[in-house]
Amino acid sequence: MAPSSRSPSPRTKRLRRAQGEKEGGRSREREDERHDGRGREKRDSRDGEMGRERKRQGDTDRELGDKRRRSGREESGERKRDDERHSRARHERSTSPLDRSHRSSSRRSPERSIASRHDEESIERRGGEELNAEEDSVARMRAVEKALAAKKKEEPSFELSGKLAEDTNRYRGITLLFSEPPEARKPSERWRLYVFKDGEPLNEPLYLHRQSCYLFGRERRIADVPTDHPSCSKQHAVIQYREVEKEKPDGMMGKQVKPYIMDLGSTNKTYINENPIEPQRYYELFEKDTIKFGNSSREYVLLHENSAE
Repeated sequence: MAPSSRSPSPRTKRLRRAQGEKEGGRSREREDERHDGRGREKRDSRDGEMGRERKRQGDTDRELGDKRRRSGREESGERKRDDERHSRARHERSTSPLDRSHRSSSRRSPERSIASRHDEESIERRGGEELNAEEDSVARMRAVEKALAAKKKEEPSFELSGKLAEDTNRYRGITLLFSEPPEARKPSERWRLYVFKDGEPLNEPLYLHRQSCYLFGRERRIADVPTDHPSCSKQHAVIQYREVEKEKPDGMMGKQVKPYIMDLGSTNKTYINENPIEPQRYYELFEKDTIKFGNSSREYVLLHENSAE
């Protein structure tokens, strides 16, 4: 016989109902967990986005702060430079009551400070223009001084030279062929010329210490020592005393007046110790030198008062 189906008992129903409720609760919990996980993911993503936005905002804030700091530094540097310029301008030019009033007003109000800055800039410009004008005036004065100095250098010389000097260097109506040099001096030693002819002395010696030069020649109007031989020129030669530097025995340099002779371009020359000398040139004379003029047989021996016989 097939078993007959029986209806479940109330207890079984209760158990099944409780079991079903448990399974439903579990499924709900699972669904809730799934929903919670998705919500957390959404929250995390939102939090991440918000954090990124905050980070970006912070970066932009930092950049703005850095820019502000830089601009502030630049402004402060510009202010310092402006202050330095103003202080230099103040030191360069003298302070006036107007400048003081401008400074006091700039301290009191910002609007007045701006106006005073403009005024100071204009004053600074004026001061620079004044300095440039002063420099220009100084340069002009220097140029004028240079021009005056050049004119002084180019001024004509009124000293005698050339033919005019020859015409004015006259004595007793005769133009002299020489002029004394600046170093011409009278001798301190008593020089003398002893005259010999054919080895025999003639007359007294010629004293050559009373003046600074002695002219020899045939022109008696101007000659200090006449030489009448026909071979001698009118202005044959001159003995000139000159002050020159000389080394002393102790090695020091000193000045001494010495005798020199110069031929004045004579026709038959001048001789020292039988040697002819060149014209227009000084030759130093020493003690016991023998002088001859032209073809004359007379000899002139140079000595002084302390010479040994």
